[in-house]
Amino acid sequence: MSDPKYISAEQSIELVQNGNRVFLHGSACTPLVLLKALLDHGQHLNDVELMSISALGDIDLTEALHRGQIKVNSLFVSKMTRYAVQNGYGDYIPVFLSEISRLFEKGILPLDLAFIQVSPPDKHGYCSLGVSVDVAKSAVKHAKITVAQVNPNMPRTHGDGMIHISQINYFVEGNQELPEVDYRTCITAEDTLIGTYCASLIDDRSTLQLGIGAIPDAVLQCLHNHKDLGIHTEMFSNSVIDLVEKGIISNRFKAKHKGKVVASFAIGTKRLYDFVDDNPAFGFLEASYVNDTKVIRVHPNLVAINSAIEVDLTGQVCADSIGSLQYSGVGGQMDFIRGAGLSENGKPIIALRSTTGSGNSKIVPFLKEGAGVVSTRAHIHYVVTEYGIAYLYGKNLRQRAEALIEIAHPDHRESLSEAAFARFEVRG
Repeated sequence: MSDPKYISAEQSIELVQNGNRVFLHGSACTPLVLLKALLDHGQHLNDVELMSISALGDIDLTEALHRGQIKVNSLFVSKMTRYAVQNGYGDYIPVFLSEISRLFEKGILPLDLAFIQVSPPDKHGYCSLGVSVDVAKSAVKHAKITVAQVNPNMPRTHGDGMIHISQINYFVEGNQELPEVDYRTCITAEDTLIGTYCASLIDDRSTLQLGIGAIPDAVLQCLHNHKDLGIHTEMFSNSVIDLVEKGIISNRFKAKHKGKVVASFAIGTKRLYDFVDDNPAFGFLEASYVNDTKVIRVHPNLVAINSAIEVDLTGQVCADSIGSLQYSGVGGQMDFIRGAGLSENGKPIIALRSTTGSGNSKIVPFLKEGAGVVSTRAHIHYVVTEYGIAYLYGKNLRQRAEALIEIAHPDHRESLSEAAFARFEVRG
């Protein structure tokens, strides 16, 4: 392949044909210049399939969806794609984050184009996939055509994200600020209590994986008296940077990649993006490796903290849908819940507020009709709410129900107890 050719964003849409499957680089690396060009200059196209694990940025797909210009086939539903999936203009593929690259590699989901965002090439001809390596590296390798939005604001990160210009067909100049998200601003008093309980389960020298949202950041803010923690996680946000700066996260006692924070992507503020730029203390690696249970389990004291939409009285975890309404995705929760369960002294934790915003219990007798089980009851060890810690591992169904009722909101404990009695009481 020869060196990439510089073209305009409008010209890049001439490469797209009806019915093509286009991989869209995700999270903070969503190539908004290329996506906007597709919506503005591709109105003659039909049934262009957008495939991504997540997408950030203030772009509304509604009009293009309604006229049939694009459809969404999402590997993880995010705000940008939620309307499409929930209203019949798109679909969702349940898949572990660790296995998405395999879908490209085996030709199960062949890619016509990959729209990615990279840093400018260095003097050796290498660009960086920045803060979202995850499955993008595999998409570039297997797409027929790769178009890269070149952005000087994209951090150059160490790890698997280096792409030589010989692997890219076309460059489009696209100077944009990366989307910023600060989950710390969403932390509630309940989240802080959850963080305190989770922190009590974390020993010094533990290696941590944390999911996305306010609760993981609340946990991190409760770790300022810990020592020598490590990070091996699919993603991280700003609170990790705070602990790295204070030396609390040293990564000295990890089994792999000592001295480095290992992740496959990051979402945060400009402070985070600036901090990881050309910083050898951070390794952005492919999700097929980071989320591989064989890699996760070799870390002793691996603590995995993930959230849920609801948990039933037997410990089944729904984390990707509200009933049959698709809200997010499987992601890497099961990769790390299982990996932590296999780790020596590992602790898989599901952390959630006890109630929804409208006051309904998130600990329920039965999952809602149509709800997806992301983590099975056989995989769950700890469930944490603002009311305490329920340890479920090795417990029978009735014991699990009793433990979960104890950490449910007090307003719902009586009805949950009645449901548990009706289901589990042994007679005769």
